[in-house]
Amino acid sequence: MENQLVEEYRRTFNVELPQQETMDGYLDFILSKIRPMSEDLREEDFWFGTRWMEVRDDLDFHEDILHIFGEGGEYLVSMDGNVSAGNWRSIEHPNSIILTFGKKSELYDLAFLNDNFFVLRKHGDQLRKGHKKYFVLGRESVVKDLEWRDSMELMFNIYRGNARWGTFVMIVIVLLAVIVLLSLF
Repeated sequence: MENQLVEEYRRTFNVELPQQETMDGYLDFILSKIRPMSEDLREEDFWFGTRWMEVRDDLDFHEDILHIFGEGGEYLVSMDGNVSAGNWRSIEHPNSIILTFGKKSELYDLAFLNDNFFVLRKHGDQLRKGHKKYFVLGRESVVKDLEWRDSMELMFNIYRGNARWGTFVMIVIVLLAVIVLLSLF
């Protein structure tokens, strides 16, 4: 029983990112840890007017693709400096967005949003169709020149920081409990 408690404690505060083969694999793991720390699409300060750089794990992906969401549904995509325009529209429930580019519209659900990452999950069973589950954007100033795995490590740091804070709080509580118990005797 005691070993099981120690193992459970160790697993709870393990801050190592397990090796994965794909970005979707990393994201499935990371998002399960950091989702509670996400903002939502109503908090437009986090995503409007930001130069979001696309992050992919494709071997042949070498372009700099920026996505910029503007007021009034303006959606700009810059591929190596060549800009095309589209539209976006948010759907409040369940925190979804429709991206329209040319004649193609796609529905995405918000997976995670903070100052540095904007992760959308395309609605439906994308694996069955052989597509990626996630559409990953990182603040250009943060992810530019990073490999995709480095971006995943950076995203996992959100959890690491929170796990360390949780460990610190737990240690403080234990110390306070010990002090209280010692003062009673």
